[in-house]
Formats: sequence, C-alpha cells, structure tokens
Amino acid sequence: MTFIQQQRDTRRGRRALVAGSVGNLIEWYEFGVYGYFATIIAARFFTPEGGSEAEALVRTYASFALAFFFRPVGAALFGRLGDRVGRRPVLVLVITLMTVATTLIGVLPTYAQAGALAPWLLTFLRVLQGLSAGGEFGGAVSVMTEFAPPGRRGLYGSWQSFTVALGLLAGAGAAALLATVLTAEQLGAWGWRLPFLLTLPLGLGALWLRLRLDETPVFVAERAAETPPPREVVRAVALGAGRIMGWAAAGYTFLVVLPSYLQSSLGATFQQALVATVLADLGFAATIVPAGLLSDRLGRRAVMVTGAVLVVVLAVPLLNLLQDSGVSPTVKGVAVCGAGAVVGLMAGPGPAMLSEMFPTRVRYTGLGLAYALSNAVFSGCAGLIITETVERTGSVDIPAYYAAAACAVSVPALLTLPSTRRPGVPKAGVERAG
Repeated sequence: MTFIQQQRDTRRGRRALVAGSVGNLIEWYEFGVYGYFATIIAARFFTPEGGSEAEALVRTYASFALAFFFRPVGAALFGRLGDRVGRRPVLVLVITLMTVATTLIGVLPTYAQAGALAPWLLTFLRVLQGLSAGGEFGGAVSVMTEFAPPGRRGLYGSWQSFTVALGLLAGAGAAALLATVLTAEQLGAWGWRLPFLLTLPLGLGALWLRLRLDETPVFVAERAAETPPPREVVRAVALGAGRIMGWAAAGYTFLVVLPSYLQSSLGATFQQALVATVLADLGFAATIVPAGLLSDRLGRRAVMVTGAVLVVVLAVPLLNLLQDSGVSPTVKGVAVCGAGAVVGLMAGPGPAMLSEMFPTRVRYTGLGLAYALSNAVFSGCAGLIITETVERTGSVDIPAYYAAAACAVSVPALLTLPSTRRPGVPKAGVERAG
C-alpha cells in the first residue's frame, strides 16, 4: 500500500468516526435531557387534575420505556435496509428522523393546553425516536469498525460509547445551565423546551457529515456474500444481548435515572442531582476509550468481565454512601464518578465485541438488534421498574439491586467470549451460543 493510499484510508477512517458517532451523540443527548427533565415533563404532560406526582413520574418513564421497546423494531427495519443497500443511505435517513422527532418535542402543547392529546403526541414522538435510535447503533458501529485499521477495532468502536457520555454530559450541561439562569417557574413553563429545540442545528450538522461519508469498503466487497442461516443469527443476537445487559442496566441506572431518583427518594435538589450526574458522566467518559484500547490488547472478555464484577460488588455500598448524610459531598462526588468509570469498562469494548459476532452481510441487523433488545429491557425499563418498586416497597436500595443483578447475570455470557481476540480480523460466521 502506498503512502498516499494510507493517508487516504486514515482520513476516511477518521471521517467515519465523526460521522458515525455524531448521530449517537444527538440520540443520547435527547434521552439524557428527557431523563433529567423527567419530573418537569411529568408535571406538564402526565398530571391531569387530581393525579399524584408519583403516578405522573411512572407514566413519564412508561413513555420512556415505550421508546426503547421500539428500538428493536427500528434495528430490524433499518438494519435490514443497511445490510442490503448500504450503511451510508440508512444512516442519513435515521439522523433525519431523529432530528425531526426530537425538535418537535420542544414545541408540543402541554396537558393544560391540549388535554389528553398532549401525552399521546409526546408518546408518538418518543416512538419515532425509538425507531430511529434502533437504526442508529447498528449502522454507526458497523461504519466505525469496518473502517478501523487492523488491531484498532476496540478503539474505534469505543468512540460510539464515548459519544454516549458526551451526549449525556451535553444534556446534563444544558439542564444545569437552564436551572441556574432561569427560575423554577420559567424552567417549568418554557425553559425545558430549549434543549429539545437545540437538536435542530445539531441534527443538520450531523446530516451534512453523513452526506459526505463513503460506503465501507468491506460492505462493497462482500455485498454478494452468502447470508448465514437465520437460526444462527438469532442465537448470536440473544447471546450478544446477554453480554451487554449489565452495561445497559448499570449505565442507565447510574447515568440517567440517578437525577430523578436522588430528588424523589433522597430529597436532593434539582441542581444537586445534576451535579451528581455530571460527575458520573465524567467518570464514564474517562474510561471508555482507554477500555476500548485495552481490549485490543488483552481481549474483550477481560475488560468487560472486570467492569461487570465491579458493579456487582460496589453497587450497594455506593448507594448506601449516597444515603449517608454524614458523608461529605466530596466523597460522594468521587463515588458517583467511580460508578460511571466502572460502567465505562463495559461500554468501551462493547461495540467492537458485538461487531465481531456478526459477518458483514448481517452485521448492521445483528449487532443493532442485540443492542436494541438489551437496552429495551434493561435500560428502557430501568426508570419505570426502579420508581415503581421504590414506591411500592419503600426501599431506597432498589437501584443498586437492579444494576448488580443485571451485571451478575451478564457475567456468564461474557465468560463465553474467547480469552483473547485477534484484533481487526473479521469472523467468518456468526457466533454460536454455548
């Protein structure tokens, strides 16, 4: 390969990283904003006269969960298109749908303005977001890992997870800024709309980047390759979902559900909850890319199992520390930052691990479905399950039990990974369970 060709390939790989990850940043920015403003959205859309705040919050998280359950539908629909016509055109389509749906949330009428129609309109847009988000992950990870140089698939794939952290941080930053400069009345009346409206210019920028994206060479080369049997693909999807369920549950528990939990169960203010979330997101962001790079050297299994086991061991002590009024805010801040860092150990190698489980002809669909199914069950339901269970049992330890249990179940699935992986070498077929 000539020097000029190497430089061209390097530029194409970097362009793929940016174009692939920017849509994911927008997706998780919106989902973060929705989680951070869950209590305000509950009051504006799900609290008819006579309804309680707890009931409204549960309904808000039910809408949250519904969007996640449409992710597998989007993963199957857009994944199939992406494996047939190419990664680039489908990624252009999903970023357009995501941008339109998120922007429209910012102009929706509230329950006071539109009555019972308001929560239905919000839920419809959440469904559209779920469909587009389901088509986002598989395409973005396929593009990043298929453009990755030999031995760098873990590093390139980790940028998908890194933009999750950036998106959540951007959402938390927007929420914290608005909570600082606006009064509570202004924030509840119209301020909560601004972060959703910001999606429009962000989405237009992402669309421009994706229109300049090249199709991946491996897809072009293997367009006519034989498709593996559906039964093998289904087995690999189930195994992949099991391997990342701990990442999905712990990530959403510590990074998105935490603000509302701190407010509703521990009596924290909105600003205090956001500070805790920002610290958790910073810890998460700090370990993702190093974890992806480390997995290129040590294998995916060693890094991801370490993260899952640490969640099992530390989840309950962490939550007990947050509940202790005698512990200093500095110590609590370090603790939540550490919790985010542990989740990053799973999130960094996760995208490359899923990508390596599927051949090119079914990669978009397979890894997208595995990710969407796991997130639908263990992320999308996290807020609903935790809020409802805390309400019914009175136990404030529920979030820790939830994250630890999911990671404990995920560990055996992760142990089926090979102890080492030849980085950058595509697998010849789908991975079998057992």
